[in-house]
Amino acid sequence: MRVETWQGDITTLDVDAVVNAANEHLARGSGVCGAIFAAAGPELDVACAAIGHCDTGDAVVTPGFALASRWVIHAVGPIHGDDPQRDADRLASAYRRALDAAVEVGARSIAFPAISSGVYGYPPDEAAAIAVSTVRSHPAPGVDRVVLVAFDDATARRYHDLLQA
Repeated sequence: MRVETWQGDITTLDVDAVVNAANEHLARGSGVCGAIFAAAGPELDVACAAIGHCDTGDAVVTPGFALASRWVIHAVGPIHGDDPQRDADRLASAYRRALDAAVEVGARSIAFPAISSGVYGYPPDEAAAIAVSTVRSHPAPGVDRVVLVAFDDATARRYHDLLQA
């Protein structure tokens, strides 16, 4: 599996699945979540409401609707708090479960945002390290390409440096 980084708008990528940094209620949010919902169209709101809930550290799949990608994988990362080890485990689990979901639907390419590192307050350096180590180590048969998407220069540099190490 090839792991790469790309800087820009995740909703424009030509991949089989994009990962939404979702909340447990699968409701339209801010940041990357809001951008994905806006680009996918109102059908995504309806599909997520029908599912209703996803636990932190887990992931669920919906169609991509108006997105270029066929699927949206909604992965719920942790809100950074008082238990760093539990948060790290749950963040890694969100990446693993998203990869598992990609395998289940037959996606060969998947794009991840920086889960939990925005409004959920996860320290960006730690979040990037968990993302890179998890996607590199978790088996995902059939997934050929993983794109770690950075919205800003600092995140792009973090991913680049980690991938070069």
